Amino acid sequence: MANIQMLETGVQELDEKIRQYAKWETREDYKHHVQHLVKEGKLEMLKEMFLKRLTFGTAGLRAVMGPGFNAMNEVTIIQTAQGLFYHLMENFSDLQNKGIVIGFDGRHNSKRFAELTSTIFLHQGVKVHLFSDVCPTPFVAYGVRLLKCAAGIMVTASHNPKEDNGYKVYWSNGAQIISPHDKQIQESILKNLLPWDESRDTSVMVQENDKFSDPINEITDKYFAQLQKSLFSPEANGKTSLKFTYTAMHGVGYKYMQKAFRIAGFEPFIVVEEQKDPDPEFSTVKFPNPEEGKSSLQLAIKTANMNESTIILANDPDADRLAVAEKVGEDWKTFSGNELGALLGWWLLKTYREKFPDKNISEVFMLSSTVSSKILRTMAMAEGFNFEETLTGFKWMGNRALELIEKGKTVLFAFEEAIGFMCGCSVVDKDGVSAAIHIAELAVYLKDTGKTLNDQLNELYNMYGFHICKNSYFVNHRPEVTKKIFEKLRNWTGVPKTYPSSILDGKYEVKGVIDLTIGYDSMRPDNVPLLPSSSSSQMITFSFSNGLVLTLRTSGTEPKIKYYSEFIADRSSQDFAAISATHEEMVSAIVKEFLNPEENGIVPKGD
Repeated sequence: MANIQMLETGVQELDEKIRQYAKWETREDYKHHVQHLVKEGKLEMLKEMFLKRLTFGTAGLRAVMGPGFNAMNEVTIIQTAQGLFYHLMENFSDLQNKGIVIGFDGRHNSKRFAELTSTIFLHQGVKVHLFSDVCPTPFVAYGVRLLKCAAGIMVTASHNPKEDNGYKVYWSNGAQIISPHDKQIQESILKNLLPWDESRDTSVMVQENDKFSDPINEITDKYFAQLQKSLFSPEANGKTSLKFTYTAMHGVGYKYMQKAFRIAGFEPFIVVEEQKDPDPEFSTVKFPNPEEGKSSLQLAIKTANMNESTIILANDPDADRLAVAEKVGEDWKTFSGNELGALLGWWLLKTYREKFPDKNISEVFMLSSTVSSKILRTMAMAEGFNFEETLTGFKWMGNRALELIEKGKTVLFAFEEAIGFMCGCSVVDKDGVSAAIHIAELAVYLKDTGKTLNDQLNELYNMYGFHICKNSYFVNHRPEVTKKIFEKLRNWTGVPKTYPSSILDGKYEVKGVIDLTIGYDSMRPDNVPLLPSSSSSQMITFSFSNGLVLTLRTSGTEPKIKYYSEFIADRSSQDFAAISATHEEMVSAIVKEFLNPEENGIVPKGD
């Protein structure tokens, strides 16, 4: 296929990039595909593939697999690993001995990408702990701290479509990287684009190499030993009449959840057979994302109904997220991430008080992201513990949790509305395995008192007031449209920093705006927001006079414009139906007036 280097598009820079890539790429199918595009004259597509390149951010890399510098393939993985190596060398003088831990999920190419990364570090004399089998993402985060490594790498695209893959990096503290490491890694990648001669020489990955090891047994055993210490009542778990149904969503979670149930004393769960094993094709679901709700849980619901099971637990494909559904009457309620955050926060506080009655609750913290429900804040004001919010993403909550721990504080719980939960701090990242066990223990406790998870959620609303949330998203593959939408919002009257002042012709007034893209807060005297701003993503929050708060933001890993809304109201002030109707009216108006989907051609969730 060497003649691909002779093909020309007529664009000098593009031809040079294609020849360069063809020289480094070893996959013949990718070369054939590029040759076909050149012959067909697909210039715009080729420019997208070769004149742009993947950018390493705080979420690492996540993109479609395929040829070119703007996709996940062996060339871009080799370049990323080389750049990461040099960045770690600059930060750790003892990198060779500290080493790194590497895991991978069941997606196409994940194992190969992990092996290439291992090879590059081994050839530089760095100790590599490579999982020999698929593993949950939180096991890599846990392994970094357990093995005292310089960094951890997880090859996964989490819940993205089957065409995608990703590369997530953890720092030596076990938390996801944050700035400035992302920018510095990107700079290091760009300085080391030429693949080393030995970059594909996997012969160093042998047991006789004392720098190479498989940590799967040590990490797994110690993770579960730590989880066992956090359990509330294994004796009660073994006696419950509750039947749990579990789906791994074609991911890595099945065998790990099996072990989790055993150590927690539960009877084995009912598994969704069609989805229990890793399947890179995700053959039974359109989107392998349990956050989508009932649409992704149809097989689980069918399995549960056939087995008279009343609770469904679902992990996403890399098992760092958890979805939960419960049978209520003849129907199934799928809990939102905010509802599960309320339930788990209440449960972890209750069990902490019972385990440590003499501990000072004022030293206890819970965290959530700024787009998540504020029910933990309300709970904290009533119960006496501390609440903090961070920017969106567990990279922020994990690193903040570590800062608090270093100050002698106890971090009980952190969550984000996207069904991500951190129960305790063994793993300073979201963990769908431990979260599943804690929610299962809560369900057992409630069953023994004659209640369900849904009953308890309603009791929390009785205690702390309504916290009604409505979140969704629009798909948009055109960055220029996204930019136009947000620029219009911050220049509403044609003048910079003039935002919409109301919706529905003045029926509902906006009392304040926080724009974390440009660093503006209309409600603070100096107009400087408390949370850090970032021009690399769009994020504007509108607070209305009647208590509704709604945030519009772009996703960091998917082509989506998301909205998050919450209406907080005292239960005695209005009934649920009235508040819900107002909430629905306002969200619909905001979507229509602020996003204008029809004019902008953005597609709502589910279409």
